[in-house]
Amino acid sequence: MELIATDLAERLGRWSSGRGPLYVLLAARLRRLIDEGELPPGAPLPTDRALAPALAVGRGTVVAAYDELRLQGRIVRRQGSGTRVAGPPEAALTRGTTGASVFLHLLEPKQDVIMLACAAPDSPPPELAEAYARIAPRLAAISGDIGYHPSGHPALRRALAEHYTARGVPTQPEQILVTGGAQQALSLLARAFVRPGDHVLVEAPTYPGALEAFREEGAVVRGLPVGLAGLAAAARERRPVLAYAVPTFHNPTGAVLSALARRRLVEEAAGAGVPLIDDEVLAGLAFPGTEASPGGEAGPGGEVTPPPLAAYAPRGEAVVSVGSLSKVAWGGSRVGWVRAAAPVVARLARLRAVRDLGGDVPAQLAAAELLPRLDAVRRRRAVERRARHDRLRAELARHLPEWDVPPVAGGHTLWVRLPQGDGTSFAQAALRHGVAVLPGGGLDASGGSREFLRLHFVLPEEELSEAVRRLAAAWRAYDPSARRGGAPPTMAV
Repeated sequence: MELIATDLAERLGRWSSGRGPLYVLLAARLRRLIDEGELPPGAPLPTDRALAPALAVGRGTVVAAYDELRLQGRIVRRQGSGTRVAGPPEAALTRGTTGASVFLHLLEPKQDVIMLACAAPDSPPPELAEAYARIAPRLAAISGDIGYHPSGHPALRRALAEHYTARGVPTQPEQILVTGGAQQALSLLARAFVRPGDHVLVEAPTYPGALEAFREEGAVVRGLPVGLAGLAAAARERRPVLAYAVPTFHNPTGAVLSALARRRLVEEAAGAGVPLIDDEVLAGLAFPGTEASPGGEAGPGGEVTPPPLAAYAPRGEAVVSVGSLSKVAWGGSRVGWVRAAAPVVARLARLRAVRDLGGDVPAQLAAAELLPRLDAVRRRRAVERRARHDRLRAELARHLPEWDVPPVAGGHTLWVRLPQGDGTSFAQAALRHGVAVLPGGGLDASGGSREFLRLHFVLPEEELSEAVRRLAAAWRAYDPSARRGGAPPTMAV
């Protein structure tokens, strides 16, 4: 089966951000994917006519790149049978790896590219360093502990249980699993619940890391509207093994599910017998002054964190909550967690024990120290993020007024609708102007959202302004309407 051009475009990563002719850069990146086994022998490649628009380049660029690879013996081109990776088709010796842009950008050197793809604070707060300083004496005094805690260090499990109890979800430490970030939590949940061919319900669009985690286990991922509207009917039709939602500052749209919709969602999932994952990673990122939803938890700056979905479930056991310090504090701490029924946590701990025996103990002790002190971090960063959100929207309105950029009340991202074209090909044009963005198609399991981009506003304001200037230059080069209205055509008589 021929590889879809837009899928290959995403797997190519930041292929065009180097120096040299585009066809040379394209050939080099394709050669690397072939040599690393990402494009196995016999794999059919998109036609040059299909790949060129997906990469926002002329057809001649793809033809020249394919010719280079043919001369190097990497591909075979035959009229009537298309273009294939050289070598006989064979069963893959290794499992495929991710082709999601959000991960591939992390694997690339930054070079001179402004990253609007992966949204997270770019420096740890001073409170985190202070937490490490406070735990140093405790660390030095440890004795009789080999440091392997697959379920998480008891101190952090207790602190997280108290955190959920204070939010209206009574929780015991045995209901907490500490993970190496929320992404590992999602991967463990997918491993525990999903078998190849099982159906998983997600919002369309949604966080691409969740899509990758479910697909890694062979799931058939089905998209529903944001908020998982229609879950009950979809559950009857598909018999899913999991449902996944981001109800608070939804990634990527920024939407917040109302209290009534939260209750209905939990009831529908419970009635269908479908475990419901509540991704709370962004839940603490409300802007100052955001009005409360009923039952919301008021923060120190007047911002409100809506109640977790588990608050609407009896004993909170029908919902699996996933959280992390990555977006509130710093991604480099790699501390996340799962809050679920004790039997689920025990199963996840057994799966984790096989993989890494447990997480970094100093990081967990520091997280336990930091958790009760997060309000100061949230308050300071909420003001900063609001200013950056406003700056990015103002710059987009000034330089790209035709783009539709709705405001959000929190989180890290804007969901931008392009007036024409598609996000995948424009993302390629943006890369050539030094900006990495996420095209909407890669975030939508239903195949939609191709006219959208996800942009984050976490960078300093001056850098956001420069990013928009580059995006505007890319849009002028990409937008077909920019090439209209020139001199009238010469008439032939």
